Amino acid sequence: MQFIKDRFTYLFKSTKGLILVAIAMIALETAIFGMLSGPMAELGVRDFMIRFLKMDIVQAEREGRIIILYHSIAMAVVAIETYMITSLLKMKEFYKTAVRALVTVGYLLVMLFGLGFAYWGHNWAFHGLYIFGLSLIFFAGVLLTIALWPWNKEYYQSDKNYSRTKKGVDIERTAFFATALTTVISALFGAVPGSFFGNGFEVFLAENIIRLPEKTTMEYSIIGHLHIMLALIAIMITLIIGRWLNFKGILHKVAMPLMILGTIVLNLGVWGVATPLEPIAHTIIYVGATPSMFAALLLLIWSWNKLIKDGIAQIKKPNLGDRLRALLRDPLKFGPTWQMLFMNFTTSGIGIFMAIRLEEIFRVWPAREERIELTGHWHVLSAIIATIILLYYGDMIGLKGKLRQVYGWALIILSDIAFGAVTIFEMKRLFITEAVQQPLVNVLMYLMDFGLGMLLVILAMLMVWRLADLFKKKGRWKKEVDHELSAEVTK
Repeated sequence: MQFIKDRFTYLFKSTKGLILVAIAMIALETAIFGMLSGPMAELGVRDFMIRFLKMDIVQAEREGRIIILYHSIAMAVVAIETYMITSLLKMKEFYKTAVRALVTVGYLLVMLFGLGFAYWGHNWAFHGLYIFGLSLIFFAGVLLTIALWPWNKEYYQSDKNYSRTKKGVDIERTAFFATALTTVISALFGAVPGSFFGNGFEVFLAENIIRLPEKTTMEYSIIGHLHIMLALIAIMITLIIGRWLNFKGILHKVAMPLMILGTIVLNLGVWGVATPLEPIAHTIIYVGATPSMFAALLLLIWSWNKLIKDGIAQIKKPNLGDRLRALLRDPLKFGPTWQMLFMNFTTSGIGIFMAIRLEEIFRVWPAREERIELTGHWHVLSAIIATIILLYYGDMIGLKGKLRQVYGWALIILSDIAFGAVTIFEMKRLFITEAVQQPLVNVLMYLMDFGLGMLLVILAMLMVWRLADLFKKKGRWKKEVDHELSAEVTK
């Protein structure tokens, strides 16, 4: 009994344990439902998995299944970011405990009962628990927003090296607060249309209706919800990484107000999509995205400069090679900001270019090609965020030496191979005709499958290692939970 109690304490009361459970649930879901994808269908794996797991699959319900699947993964990612925020920022113990409990129960209900409803027959009690799970996560977001209130003097910033007002209000905490608040509000843009299912509103995938000349307000609301929630998850992980790396100095003082401005304007633009402001909403979105992206660039500049300075501190006359080795010596510290930069070449930059030249270039393409670009864009952005989380998690659990190097560089290189191949595949119509594209497409498919497949293998190895460790009486898990509990006592 004590064996179970100790492991339960680690998995559901410590930050590292909570993150481990969420990552394991995402990994398990990705492994199972990834077997239903197009490439697996061609190999016959999809049909085998459906029969083996006794799934109830109706092709006409595909859109609904996909939406529940995406929400299941997204809610677990939101939970992971919530655990990180509650461990990095000061807040009252009540809020920390309540937020973690609500978001944990919430995402587990969403994942277990949502997928049960979607893939194993439509038990409507399961659907009710799925909605209840989403509601718990929403309430956790409300409590987190209250906990992050930056105008509480208890959380004022006294160190002048960090961004703050003259009175001491912590601007970085304000950025976290603004992101949390707008996330809660933007969640309603999906919840309200969702509440009308079966009452004049039918499920759809955004990429399937993108070329319809007329869209309803609810359809615009869903499209806006999709875009802004993913953007806010990206903004929040940027703030988390900055906090983890101890971002400070003049660049921090410039970046944090820009991040707040970008977050607010970006949200106003997306909210405007579902209002009469729709014709100019995209212009507002461009204006909002620019400050946020520039703030992330300032974090990258500061981080790389610090890595180089720390690495060459003992070298009297460092050359270019020394500086490069210093920058690349720790993949877990270098990787997150590199992935943010790489994101601009594979998602952010591509997305802005597509929006600006939509009518001149992309709407001339066959609808299938535009649909490929849209789905690739959203999936790559989500996956890059996932790699950043895994890099941070690797540092959290104290990976060192060769294991740290292999784990970090494998995540970076394999993901960039896959995402680079996806980007070329999305944009191939810019430089190659359909008649001669097949050799290129074949190579890109191999690169995508190799990169993503090996990433899943690495993730599986990490999960097996952590699972095996849980069966050890004095494993790594014991040190982690003891360290965190003792740190809380000394606060």
